[in-house]
Amino acid sequence: MKTKLLLSAAGALLAATLASGSAAAAEKTKIDFWFGNSGDIAKRVQEQCDRFNQSQGDYEVVCTSQGSYDASLQNTIAAFRAGKQPTIAQVSDAGTLDIMLSGAFYPANQLMKDMGYDVNWSDYFSGISGYYATSKGEMYSFPFNSSTALFYWNKDAFAKIDKDHAPATWQEAAEDFKALKAAGYACPLGFDISNNEIWQYVEQFEAVNGEPIATRKNGFEGLDADLVFNKNPLLVSFIKDLKSWYDAGAAVIKNKATGQTFVEAFAAGDCQAILTSVGDHGNIGRTAKEGMNWGVAMLPTYGEAKRHSSFVGGASLWVLKGHSDAEYKAAAAFFNFLAKPEEALTWSTVTGYIPVRNSGYDYLVSQGFYEKAPYAGRELAIKSLTVSGADHSAAKGIRLGGLLQIRKEIANALQDIFANNKDVQASLDGAAERGNQLLARFAETYKGVALP
Repeated sequence: MKTKLLLSAAGALLAATLASGSAAAAEKTKIDFWFGNSGDIAKRVQEQCDRFNQSQGDYEVVCTSQGSYDASLQNTIAAFRAGKQPTIAQVSDAGTLDIMLSGAFYPANQLMKDMGYDVNWSDYFSGISGYYATSKGEMYSFPFNSSTALFYWNKDAFAKIDKDHAPATWQEAAEDFKALKAAGYACPLGFDISNNEIWQYVEQFEAVNGEPIATRKNGFEGLDADLVFNKNPLLVSFIKDLKSWYDAGAAVIKNKATGQTFVEAFAAGDCQAILTSVGDHGNIGRTAKEGMNWGVAMLPTYGEAKRHSSFVGGASLWVLKGHSDAEYKAAAAFFNFLAKPEEALTWSTVTGYIPVRNSGYDYLVSQGFYEKAPYAGRELAIKSLTVSGADHSAAKGIRLGGLLQIRKEIANALQDIFANNKDVQASLDGAAERGNQLLARFAETYKGVALP
């Protein structure tokens, strides 16, 4: 009888323990995080989510790739309209104004304050915070995978033409590409002109040379901005140069349609120079041809132009309206985790993206991060974003409505130039005209709305 009672008590205790465990599991707050990265970066985002989930037992963030930045924004908009939006959505730099004026978000600065976190917002690099902040300096979203474009070069190939440094100007680069071609290299410069890649050759070109994409300080001062990139003689001349290099075989289009992206071509040693995000630095380091000696440099300037800061690229994280306080507490905890210097080190190590805060950068420096061979050169991205004296008419970046669609118009123009031998000036003029029509429609949609 005593044995039965003991067994019964043990069973009751086990049941209570299991029930308690189930209750604890049920109490864990889950939130959805939709992001647009794909490929190698998508894997790194998922690893970051896993690290957060394993770091504590109160919350679980479910991270789901939408395949691309465009898809992430469009899917988020559609989900919001259906009342099924994620708690957190990654929005690319190009989609910032679209969501900023939507009113569908919970401002990041307000979220953290409401959830009891004291955030030093001035800790963000000014080249990053200036892009995502309001005119009053309020941060509506959290900078996440921040980047800028760099010039990647194969040091071994350049040594064959007696060069021990990357070109500082595009005129110097032209001579290098010509020499590489003469030395037998089939792809001195690998590039792409799709709407996802033109930012290096148009937007970043304009940035480092101190030229505007649009009036009204690239849209930061009002919705009545007009595109003017086509009126910049430096850009027009540069596109003509790029086309001439292409015609001479010194620059080669590389993308999925050709069977190899320009990043893959560089890592394989098939192309000797490319322009791409610092965010690709980690992937290239992991996939580069064995023994390949390569490096990065800041983008070349054009002609006599003074160097200015490049633009921040990548994306930020927005918290959407329509969720519970528990879910917002989970989102705030996730953001607090991302801000830890130790996490900045891990994230920068596996991706190439730069730390978004001074404290994160200082921590990386204290750990000797930039002195290690696999990561050397990544600090140039921060230097590129913080060039001193870069106070020109469009230094903060680009804040235009429908920028994703505008990029497509520019990409279509470049396609006409490179594939159909269309006139450079006329093609850029057409892209600007169609882009201005998009801007006018956007301004009409938000007529009477003041920029925050």
